[in-house]
Amino acid sequence: MSVDSDLLHHFESSLSQSVALLKQMVECESHSLDKSGVDAFADFLAREFAARGARTRILREPVRGNLLECSWNSGSAAKPILVIGHLDTVWPPGSIAARPFRLEQGKAYGPGVFDMKAGLLISLLACGALQNRKAGVAGNVVFLFTSDEELGTEAGLPHLRQAAGRCRAVLCLEPPLSGGRAKTFRKGVGTFQIIVRGVAAHAGGDYEKGANAIVEFCGLAIQLQGMTDLGRGITVSVGTIRGGTASNVVPDRAEAEVDFRVATVADGLRIEEQVRALRPSDPRCTLEVRGGLNRPPLERTQAVVDLYQKARAVAARAGWDLGEGSTGGGSDGSFTAAMGIPTLDGLGCAGDGAHALSEHIEVADIPRRAVFLCRLLQALIE
Repeated sequence: MSVDSDLLHHFESSLSQSVALLKQMVECESHSLDKSGVDAFADFLAREFAARGARTRILREPVRGNLLECSWNSGSAAKPILVIGHLDTVWPPGSIAARPFRLEQGKAYGPGVFDMKAGLLISLLACGALQNRKAGVAGNVVFLFTSDEELGTEAGLPHLRQAAGRCRAVLCLEPPLSGGRAKTFRKGVGTFQIIVRGVAAHAGGDYEKGANAIVEFCGLAIQLQGMTDLGRGITVSVGTIRGGTASNVVPDRAEAEVDFRVATVADGLRIEEQVRALRPSDPRCTLEVRGGLNRPPLERTQAVVDLYQKARAVAARAGWDLGEGSTGGGSDGSFTAAMGIPTLDGLGCAGDGAHALSEHIEVADIPRRAVFLCRLLQALIE
């Protein structure tokens, strides 16, 4: 039996225990805005990593959930590899009661199982293999799990940047693309809040004295949508609009939220400049723009391509092809890639339905992904 076959057998023979652990993880609800839930999940994972020989550290946050950092050191002085993920999910407390964890036709269902508790499980399994020396990794590995990724990683970003800055490569265990493909490109994500202030007046008796903030914003909305350039990978979308108090009052306020996605940092800066340069057509109205690019793109640089090729070679030696692709959503890997650190994303467990009621993972992919992570760590450290 080859070394990889032995390692695969190890993970396959303990698959029932791994699924039971995944069930516990899914049942430990950790909605982004539920600090107590995220903190409890961080504590749970810390105990599991500690049981597998890792040094654990809870990074406490006053408002958002606590982060978790775990490290495994073989005694090497080399810079570590950083493995990242996030503790939080989009599912509010009580979701597990409505949709309990279940197994059906080789799939595991449950809120947050695909995005991304199965990815966290893979990291735990790899850490266990490091402890019992089945992985054969003679280097340093740091695992960092943020607590507010679904909200833009506001609290977690300083910790993420600090950890990434001392590492030589980053592996992100976010869900893969369809067919189990890695993510070598992600669009940058931004949000604007646009507030138009007009002049209130009676819509019948004093119509001409009013400056309609809603009408003013409608003109701005057309300009905003016109910034979309699909050929360049730029989309600008007016997502919500609120305004007015009553049908017989000329509205003096309109407020909108605008989502924008870009393929490059340069385009993100350009869109920010264009939006901040907008001016109301009615001089009686004023315009306020808040927000901007909150997550940079993960650009497909040569460093990203080189890391992907190494990962693809590791998968090929295990008998499967690791494809690649792009996505419009952001992740913590976007931040580390923007720092110039080689980053490969989408290395979690195959499945589908992120943020959807159909969310699930392929149970049979768990052992293969655990072997893959172990071997990729080994390849990057050697």
